[in-house]
Amino acid sequence: MTPDRQPLIECEHCASIYRRHQLEPGETANCARCGAILWRYSGLTLSNWLALAITALIIFGVANAYPVASMSVQGMVQQASLLDAISITWRQGHWVVAIMTGLAGFVLPLLQLTVLLWVLGPLSQGREPAGFRGAMRLLGALRPWCMIPVFLLGVLVAVVKLAGMAAVSPGIGLGAFGLLTIFLTMLGRLSPHVLWRYAETVGVVPVHIPERGPNSVLAGCHVCGQVQAIPADDDPEAEHHCVRCQAVVHYRKPDHLARTWALLLAAVVFYIPANVLPVMQVSSVLGDSAHTILGGVVELWEMGSWDIALIVFIASVAVPLTKLLALILLLLTEQWRSTTNLRPRTRLYQMVEFIGQWSMLDVFVVILLAALADFQGLMEISAGAGAAAFGVVVILTMLAAMSFDLRRSWDLEGESEIELPDVERRDQQAHDVHAPVSVTGKEAG
Repeated sequence: MTPDRQPLIECEHCASIYRRHQLEPGETANCARCGAILWRYSGLTLSNWLALAITALIIFGVANAYPVASMSVQGMVQQASLLDAISITWRQGHWVVAIMTGLAGFVLPLLQLTVLLWVLGPLSQGREPAGFRGAMRLLGALRPWCMIPVFLLGVLVAVVKLAGMAAVSPGIGLGAFGLLTIFLTMLGRLSPHVLWRYAETVGVVPVHIPERGPNSVLAGCHVCGQVQAIPADDDPEAEHHCVRCQAVVHYRKPDHLARTWALLLAAVVFYIPANVLPVMQVSSVLGDSAHTILGGVVELWEMGSWDIALIVFIASVAVPLTKLLALILLLLTEQWRSTTNLRPRTRLYQMVEFIGQWSMLDVFVVILLAALADFQGLMEISAGAGAAAFGVVVILTMLAAMSFDLRRSWDLEGESEIELPDVERRDQQAHDVHAPVSVTGKEAG
């Protein structure tokens, strides 16, 4: 394939357009403008990915069929799986917490694996999967909300917390969740964009090379990654449809500042009760007590588990606060039309995206404690109002990060470099198609 007929790819962070090259083993293509990873080399075939997905689904079944831990108090033994924890939390009347953890820990990961199997099976045989376009949209929506690794860490924290009160031992489910985390991390490489590229490789979907005209700009589809020419009208938020998957395509996210501020302010409002109200309530023969997030950290520290206390403090206190402050900084610097430190700001945004789901740790810890310490008349642990508020903070901050459009900040850099009318300026930036990209290992040809 000649260089000018190679497929194009858009950097999701700065909107630079590149020609996609074949990489050698160990290579990773990075954006020359903002440094973000564009694509990686993978030696796995579609059949390999299918085998990984099938194995992950089997492990998922084992992980949820067996208890993750058991607790023994005065001859009574209580075992708990993830589904047990969700069921007990629901029975205690904490429906919001049960729904959030049930979706993030069970329903959505299962649905993610099902979608992967649905598309990998036919693709590995050289056929287009039925409903491929809809399946890819669904997969893109599911990926940020699947929190199996967070649940695994929650089990470890819960076991340490209870170890000082009674005999606690890990179960088969804990090991299975550990393996499942490894497999899901590997399968996390299969984003919708990657699967669309695999579909291009096996020839079941067309490769569209856009023709660049004087009255058009290049934009990438957020679902399939297809770079296409759209009219260069005065409104960068105008709605178009992808030429390949028919998803809605915007040159830039509409009203992203207003939407991000709204979600962020709502998260700040819920952040107050999340830290003030108890996330966990304990009833025992010795009396009743309530614990806030910071109270739980102090308790772990006093028990001598300073390492676990540090993990909980980072995940449940430092991470949410960091996300809020980082998003506020990103919003303000864009509103101030700042073009300084764009690369560090890109790294900051990537960090916010990466740590988004880990704040759910304390919520998973609470439901597991409720399931393991469910001894009627002797001890009972239940979620508090703070747990629901904390879960809402996690969801709102993740939605805020998804709503923010970092490409707008890079657009401002272009405006400061060239004095052109808005439409012509966007046209010049969008048509800046680069052949070389920086690659770890060796230069791309």
